Amino acid sequence: MRVVIDKCFDILRRGIEIAVVAWVGIAGQGVVTLAKEPIPFIFDTDIGNDVDDVLAMGVIHSLQSRGELNLLAVTITKDAKEAAPFVDALNTFYGKGDIPIGIAESKVTPEKGKFLGLIEAKTKDGAVRYPHDLTIDKPVPSAVEVLRRTLANAKDKSVVIAQVGFSTNLAALLDSVADDISPLTGLELAEKKVRLLSVMAGAFIPIDGNQRFGEYNVVQDLKAAQTLAQRWPSPIVYSGFEIGIAVPYPAESIVNDYQYVEHHPLAESYVLYEPPPHNRPTWDLTSVLYAIYPDRKYFDLSEEGRVEFSDDGATIFKPKPGGNHRYLKLSELQKVRVIEALVQLSSQPPVK
Repeated sequence: MRVVIDKCFDILRRGIEIAVVAWVGIAGQGVVTLAKEPIPFIFDTDIGNDVDDVLAMGVIHSLQSRGELNLLAVTITKDAKEAAPFVDALNTFYGKGDIPIGIAESKVTPEKGKFLGLIEAKTKDGAVRYPHDLTIDKPVPSAVEVLRRTLANAKDKSVVIAQVGFSTNLAALLDSVADDISPLTGLELAEKKVRLLSVMAGAFIPIDGNQRFGEYNVVQDLKAAQTLAQRWPSPIVYSGFEIGIAVPYPAESIVNDYQYVEHHPLAESYVLYEPPPHNRPTWDLTSVLYAIYPDRKYFDLSEEGRVEFSDDGATIFKPKPGGNHRYLKLSELQKVRVIEALVQLSSQPPVK
């Protein structure tokens, strides 16, 4: 009897070992994740100018809840007093109200826009609809201070940044000098700490036949965009204007997928910006998706090279072996995959 029991336990043990090996093998193929280190992540955004930034934050918080990333900070390039409280409200909605937030002081797009006023919205009983600690009257650290502090505390070559607005903050970081936060300059911090910069900017194919198309994120702070392209030390992958246009967010998702709460900041922002049935391009979401899943074949990449922005805002890509700039490309099959991934990620309920 004892022998039989021992054999049973041996079979069970070996079965568990096989299952674990198989599980690990599947994980290695990217199907599941086992004990994966979350990617240290910074989101730099002009939130308030378009609603794709808001949907991108839904994607980020979904990926955080899945253990794919660790959102270290959000820095804002839209110089509107409502922007930081709005980001705080979004983070609080997803149970992450303690994430550091930094702001630009650039006077670039200072207007409130169409949906940042949601920070003042009330429920039927008069309570704040989207709670937040930051207010328009409360001091907020500068983006450069937050970036320097966040990078100084990070492991070397670990941080991934998605910049989906103007290049204001990251260009200013490059110009920052050693201080009590770090003995390194901003350029040295970026070189030492950042593994990848994923940028939504530029246009790498002609838009409506226009070879000199000046993409919004570039022309709003052209000097900063030029500085970033010229001086940023880590690899940069650009998601051009044409990518977000090719994968519009389906309006039916806004209508159907956010009904698990009475008020949802993503859906309400979308409706305030431009109501369904409008399908909004997913410019900023694509940069986040690539930043976290560069090996999932959601996108193809151009050859290596260098990006430049002319004085009229046009995007110039010069192929160059060993160049640390590339840009996203997209096949018809990939378009379907990207849209489905973005819908599923952005509409995932908070995990608090």
